[in-house]
Amino acid sequence: LEVKTLVIGANENPDRYSNKAIRALLAHNHEVVAIGLRNGVVEGVTFDAVKKNFENVDTVTLYVGPQNQPVYYDYILKLNPRRVIFNPGTENPEFIQKLESAGIVSEIACTLVLLATGQFE
Repeated sequence: LEVKTLVIGANENPDRYSNKAIRALLAHNHEVVAIGLRNGVVEGVTFDAVKKNFENVDTVTLYVGPQNQPVYYDYILKLNPRRVIFNPGTENPEFIQKLESAGIVSEIACTLVLLATGQFE
């Protein structure tokens, strides 16, 4: 049973951190699913704006700013991941409180740094 990492804010632009994160996660043998604002593909991971009911999501890593997160609150809570990573610029005290109330760990960190330093697990 392969657990997945969900990247929210996926983008085909290789300069975007969400794109780098997808590639880095794959390079570290993580199964990746993604949602973006528009359709795209990064290294074989296809995504669109549909909030799919992915199974076995262990980690959600956010690449959307706090002002764009409310539309994802209920969706992420329903997926019930083990943790949500708030990458730089996505920190959101309101959402962190909702997650913690639901027993979901909030980590303010950079997915790329966690992967590079072996701390992602």
